[in-house]
Amino acid sequence: MTAPSLDLLNDLVTKARKAGADSADAILSHGVSVGISQRLGKLEKLERSEGQDLGLRVFIGKQQAIVSSNDFSTSALSELVERAMAMAKLAPEDPFCGIADKSLLATEFPDLDSVDPIEPSAELLIARAAAAEEAMLAVAGVTNSEGADAGWGSSESFLVTSNGFSRTNKGTWHSLSAVALAGEGTGMERDYDWTSAVHAEDLDDPQTIGRRAAERAVRRLNPRKIETCKVPVFYDRRIAGRLIGAMLGAISGPSIARGTSFLKDFLGKEVFNPGITIREDPLRKRGARSSATDAEGLPRIPRALIDKGLLTTWLLDLRSARQLELAPTGHASRGTSGPPGPSVANVFMEAGPRSLKDLLADQPQALLVTDLMGHGVNGVTGDYSLGASGFWVENGEIAYPVSEITIASNLKDMYKTLTPADDLDIKTGVDAPSVRIEGMTIAGR
Repeated sequence: MTAPSLDLLNDLVTKARKAGADSADAILSHGVSVGISQRLGKLEKLERSEGQDLGLRVFIGKQQAIVSSNDFSTSALSELVERAMAMAKLAPEDPFCGIADKSLLATEFPDLDSVDPIEPSAELLIARAAAAEEAMLAVAGVTNSEGADAGWGSSESFLVTSNGFSRTNKGTWHSLSAVALAGEGTGMERDYDWTSAVHAEDLDDPQTIGRRAAERAVRRLNPRKIETCKVPVFYDRRIAGRLIGAMLGAISGPSIARGTSFLKDFLGKEVFNPGITIREDPLRKRGARSSATDAEGLPRIPRALIDKGLLTTWLLDLRSARQLELAPTGHASRGTSGPPGPSVANVFMEAGPRSLKDLLADQPQALLVTDLMGHGVNGVTGDYSLGASGFWVENGEIAYPVSEITIASNLKDMYKTLTPADDLDIKTGVDAPSVRIEGMTIAGR
């Protein structure tokens, strides 16, 4: 549908200009997804969905309006233009709005291998989920299943601007997950595993997914409560990426422009210790969030967001760049019904030289966190407090599972004492290896 979609958006932008818009852009998104769920050998869900939507943004001077529709008929699109123009004339002026200067637009579009040409059949998705659940239920100690899910999807997005930019992005994804239950009655514990990839051949084996989910659930049986203390805390790699996520929010252009970030004064300064580098690679082949351009037509480029501990950049779309009087960084993302805002593509913390086992071996007492609960991160101050569960470590060895605890510190202090392990697994789009953080407060009994 590439050519018809681009033609439709070009026509929409042309109509907006003829109606009096100084500039305009239009985007269209189209997606298809298939999902199945199986529990205890029985199919519980088989769904297929397909949808498309478009958005038009018009500018009259420094006034802008955004309208969206999923009705692509000629009469509906003409009405869309009229409504957008009427809204823009009533909108307050925004001195920082506007499309990109033509000199900033991307001109090179490398092949990122973001499309798997083969759509899996429903039977294949069912077989993947069945294999994962069978392997899960075969592990000793597993007493029940919350099921296994398998899915596939494809997406296309189209952008046309009144200064001549036209671009299509396509992508696919495959996913598989399993959730195991171990134990009986009030002593039951649950855990999970999952895999996701652009191409099916890059998925983890279904039996491995099921087995890992089961083994993790069994390990959590009979958790204990621990006394309130202050010890090193290790984050398992499944959750360590959330520490990067907090940093990304803090270096987002709008937060910096509003002065509401705990890192607002740290550009070019040390945020992490010198052993830490955090990279963004939007051009990674088969990456979960790979894209050659952002949602305003600017090129996305690989860069180190944190280079040997130093913060190198803010994440800027055009509007926040103008607010801060800086060059945009190609981080714009948007849907069809709202303005652009900054987002990242394929961010990861570089792995360290030592294994998690070696880092644990140094500790007479420590906490290994495998699950976090809640949203207790203050983006203005950096204060951090989340519910957690995991494992208590004695003399470098896992001693027993723990639950019903809270871990707390401040992100500025946490980042300075962070040490990465060597087990980086790039799979989500924001990834980190397991990490150790010194001296966090654990609230227990």
